[in-house]
Amino acid sequence: MDFELRRAREKLEKEQRDRIQKAKLKLEREKKAKQEAIRQREAIEAVQRARRLDAAQAQAKATQQIEEELLAGRGVAFSRVLEAVPYEGAGDKIKLPPSCFTELSDQGAFDKGPLHFRVSVVHQSSPSDLKDAEQNNRTTHAGVLEFTADDGVVGLPSHICSNLFPAEFPMVPMVEVCYVWLPKGTYAKLQPVEAGFSDIPNHKAVLETSLRQHATLSEGDVLTVNHGVLTYHLRVLELNPSSSVSVLETDIEVDVIGADPTAESTSQPVLHPLVLGKLDSGVVAEGSYVYYKFQIDDHNWGRLSLGDAEIEVKIESENQDGDTDLYISRHPLLFPTQHQHSWSSHDIGSKALVLSSRDLGLGPGTYSIGIYGFKGTTKYKVSVNIQEKSKSRIGLEAFSVSSTLSADADTVECENCKHYIPSRSIALHEAYCRRHNIICQHTGCGVVLRRDEVKNHVHCEECGLAFQKEEIEKHKKVFHVPLTCPCGIVLEKEKMVQHQSLECPLRLVTCRFCGDMVQAGSSAADVRDRLRGLTQHESVCGSRTAPCDSCGRSVMLKDMDIHQVAVHQKN
Repeated sequence: MDFELRRAREKLEKEQRDRIQKAKLKLEREKKAKQEAIRQREAIEAVQRARRLDAAQAQAKATQQIEEELLAGRGVAFSRVLEAVPYEGAGDKIKLPPSCFTELSDQGAFDKGPLHFRVSVVHQSSPSDLKDAEQNNRTTHAGVLEFTADDGVVGLPSHICSNLFPAEFPMVPMVEVCYVWLPKGTYAKLQPVEAGFSDIPNHKAVLETSLRQHATLSEGDVLTVNHGVLTYHLRVLELNPSSSVSVLETDIEVDVIGADPTAESTSQPVLHPLVLGKLDSGVVAEGSYVYYKFQIDDHNWGRLSLGDAEIEVKIESENQDGDTDLYISRHPLLFPTQHQHSWSSHDIGSKALVLSSRDLGLGPGTYSIGIYGFKGTTKYKVSVNIQEKSKSRIGLEAFSVSSTLSADADTVECENCKHYIPSRSIALHEAYCRRHNIICQHTGCGVVLRRDEVKNHVHCEECGLAFQKEEIEKHKKVFHVPLTCPCGIVLEKEKMVQHQSLECPLRLVTCRFCGDMVQAGSSAADVRDRLRGLTQHESVCGSRTAPCDSCGRSVMLKDMDIHQVAVHQKN
């Protein structure tokens, strides 16, 4: 009996403990569930707070951006995200859709002066996918050319494309175009990327002509300046009064500093300075040019003009298997070639070109030397010297002339060499002359040759000039192989040089109005301009107006001289 009661009591106590344990576990589960619910509610509230905060910040940022755009645009708020499409054009003027014209016109943007826009690259991928964050954050400024682009598209000239996308143009580039007001520029500091820009004659006039195609300048942008077949790039380092300025209807001071020494070399030719009297050496490959420049100052030109001195340009070849040609030109022709040059020498091996005051076109100024690799790779040494004329040689010539004059009364002409010989020794001379000398029978030659020299004396079949046998092949290649001008005309060398100096429409001439070197082009379309002798470029360039110095009236540049005579009676 006691045993059964004990077991019943133990069983009851065990059941009570189990119920108490289950109640505790239930309470713990309920407590954990309640805590989890609280955490989830707090997380949801935190997310909602973050979203509300982000929305408020975005709203504030949008409001601030609108205020900044209104401030930058002086009351005009215009911003569009458009697809960029490149087009062939110079300068920085973009093409916008007609709808942009309507929106800008409704806000009175055209009453506030020239239109300027900030053009920025729009991010189209996450930051982890960007290859170059700096490239995708690039911004520049532009003017507007016309409102003829398709809806959703903006036309970008090459200048804008190269500054926004310097590496490569993306498949679907998106840009943001915002209207801004820019102050007029007063100062700009530029640095050429390549060497040689300062060698251009009147390079500031060339830069001014290029800047006429621009409406804006921005720090960090790279300007492209074309000069004939040459292309130079200038980086904008500093601008005043702000980092982006307008260059329309303003006088801006431009400072061009030296080229960047760390820039990579380009394939464009460069003029290496050559000091008078000093030797320089180098290597030129076949078919390539190496260029130098030297200067004749007023002092040296005074010596040359008096006939007391002459200039010797000398090239010494150091290897026998190579050969060079020498070309010289006076600036503004920077890089003389086979087609365009003032003086040339085509002797085999070492050669020297002597220039004196009797040579047409010689005067004070800067000159270029072009060394052309005619055959093989040639090591050379080049020098330019001003040397005094030999007075002893002049005295010797005078002595020989006086001796000849005194002997004219008693001389006889040699039947073989046709020289006048004293009669007392004519028999001995003729015997010796017939035995050792032969006269060239080519028409117009008549040169007296030693018998061992006859086989090396040949005449060109084309022009009849006399040469050594080893020189005739080079002469034919240089002077008689037809050359093709970029304008399409095919001529031999001498006629080609004359054609490209005086007649070719693609030759570079100096514009009398802007000072830039431009292609001559065809004749002016206006009959009056043709009568004045203006080229096609000068006819257009001279149509720009400038205030008269005497009366302040705006007059076309090409009519300024007529205005001065007709209105102010100035000669």
